[in-house]
Amino acid sequence: MTMTKPKTEARTFKVIFTNQGQVFEIYAASVSQGEMFGFIEVEQILFGERSQLIVDSSEERLKTEFAGVKRVFIPLHAVIRIDEVEKRGSARITPSEGGSSVVKAFPVPAVPSGRGPGSH
Repeated sequence: MTMTKPKTEARTFKVIFTNQGQVFEIYAASVSQGEMFGFIEVEQILFGERSQLIVDSSEERLKTEFAGVKRVFIPLHAVIRIDEVEKRGSARITPSEGGSSVVKAFPVPAVPSGRGPGSH
């Protein structure tokens, strides 16, 4: 009787995050807690095949933006959701609600109460 090892299937993750007033939805083969504190690490970004007759301009824009990127570090506060999925969908960029403004507030860490300037 021969024992066979169970076939390990490649995992696919859908990562949804915000960046500069837009919502990015990308697919990747590897997602982990990054080496840098406060970031997740996304490697092997997956895109659809180029043989499709219909070209998705949003996915093409993502391919251009992430061309040559080995891995990307996404701040934890920007992550909306991470799902392990059975099959890859199309990557896309969509505007977030209220994301049409060019001017954005700079993220500032909250100061714990009683520790701000002027408190003794």
